[in-house]
Amino acid sequence: MDTSLTKLPESSTSDLGRRVRAARLAHDLTLETASRLCGVSRSTLSKVENGLMSPTFDVLQKIVVGLKIDLGELFGSTPKLNASGRRALTRKDAGQRHAYRGYQMELLATDLAHKAMLPFRIRITAHTLDAFDDWGRHEGEEFLYVISGSVCLYSELYAPTHLNAGDSLYFDSRTGHAAVSTSEEDAEVLWMATNADLPHAGGGGHTSKK
Repeated sequence: MDTSLTKLPESSTSDLGRRVRAARLAHDLTLETASRLCGVSRSTLSKVENGLMSPTFDVLQKIVVGLKIDLGELFGSTPKLNASGRRALTRKDAGQRHAYRGYQMELLATDLAHKAMLPFRIRITAHTLDAFDDWGRHEGEEFLYVISGSVCLYSELYAPTHLNAGDSLYFDSRTGHAAVSTSEEDAEVLWMATNADLPHAGGGGHTSKK
């Protein structure tokens, strides 16, 4: 298995935190006001800004929506604004890195702003649900394709779904979910999420992970 995703340095939590603070101050927002706009607790936002917490994708999405910035900006990219015929090339191992709770993520196509979907290459380091404090859930929809290894996707609404290399799954992001590697080595997947403002048909669950 290719282990390059774990060998390259990740964007530091402190750098991300400084960019979150800079975005908040650019809007002249207090920590209290920003926490309300983002829908995350003041304590969580403070920890992120001070580099004391590596935020989950759920929290990152809330922050970029609340502060009206692009996800790539939090990782040092300067995304290009909308234009006709736009495209983004990401060379192997050249994406922006972020790690949290059982996932090592590489953000792809970060030089484009306001994308309809957010593509990630992810190494799933979690091998049991004990790696997670709660379900992942956020606005949008997701597509998961297994590149190598095997994965089990747990969900609030469905029985555990086992996926092998070449298998894929599309699902509602608002339904609580968590993915673990069921192979001896960490699994690697292509994971795509739509932006939070995509309209939905139907609803998803919002209970805590048991």
